[in-house]
Amino acid sequence: MPEGRQHIEVPLPADGEVWTVGAVILNHRGAAFAQKRSPDRRLFPGAWDIVGGHVEPGESLMEALAREVLEETGWRLRRVRRLLGITSWTGDDGRGLRHEADYLVDVDGDLDHPALEWTKHSACDWFGPADLSRLKENCSPGNFLIHDLIAEVLRGPAV
Repeated sequence: MPEGRQHIEVPLPADGEVWTVGAVILNHRGAAFAQKRSPDRRLFPGAWDIVGGHVEPGESLMEALAREVLEETGWRLRRVRRLLGITSWTGDDGRGLRHEADYLVDVDGDLDHPALEWTKHSACDWFGPADLSRLKENCSPGNFLIHDLIAEVLRGPAV
């Protein structure tokens, strides 16, 4: 069980709702990790994304968060610092409305060498304030969720 999660706001999904989770991960320099979705992905091809994904049936949001961090990076979720927000969105894949809970988290592992899922992601990088505009690559105007989320984290307190 990741430390610190007992004081974190965790939404309780209603029956029939589809939920996703996202993790903003900062390195020791305060830069945020993002990975570029492969160009053949059905949702948001070629766009930068935070670590995360769909909550599986029978899985809690925190279990999904820990699983996604491990699957997508090889890192282990150590601590959930805080809920960054909840967003509802509809993708262009015909699967309907999704609710997304995004968290600021700490991880354990070699931050210089993530174990990316190369079938799903084509690149990764660390983003500081000067790099934020790159997070808008391959995003339609008004669809800057990842940019705005990381920009908010980099502007605000890290606790």
